[in-house]
Amino acid sequence: MESVMGRETLLKKINDLLDSKKAEDISVLDVRGLTSLADYFVIASANSDVHARALADYVEEEVKKTLKEVPHHVEGKELGRWVVLDYGDTIVHIMLPDVRDYYGIDWLWSDAKKIEFNKENQKEENKENS
Repeated sequence: MESVMGRETLLKKINDLLDSKKAEDISVLDVRGLTSLADYFVIASANSDVHARALADYVEEEVKKTLKEVPHHVEGKELGRWVVLDYGDTIVHIMLPDVRDYYGIDWLWSDAKKIEFNKENQKEENKENS
């Protein structure tokens, strides 16, 4: 499995895509050493099942288009309450807030290291490009 630097492009891309489509409470977590399921989790909340499906579709399409990566497995799109995109060492969870709270996913992975992307730089770049 790759280092955080090796996956930073994918993690940042997913984070930015989710943010651009109004996902809420986005967390990018380094779960290496805590689970054998994956190295990184991206967790985000959607405001409806339609929004969750739209977010998942958008991430899937844009990651494929820009990074040439497709998920190994996709789960939960039919209902849209908890959609999982499995990119091998990176798993994306898009959930409705009540589902996220019910399963306590943030508490479950509270020992994971949070990976932060500098939004100030993004704002600066956006101002310069205006």
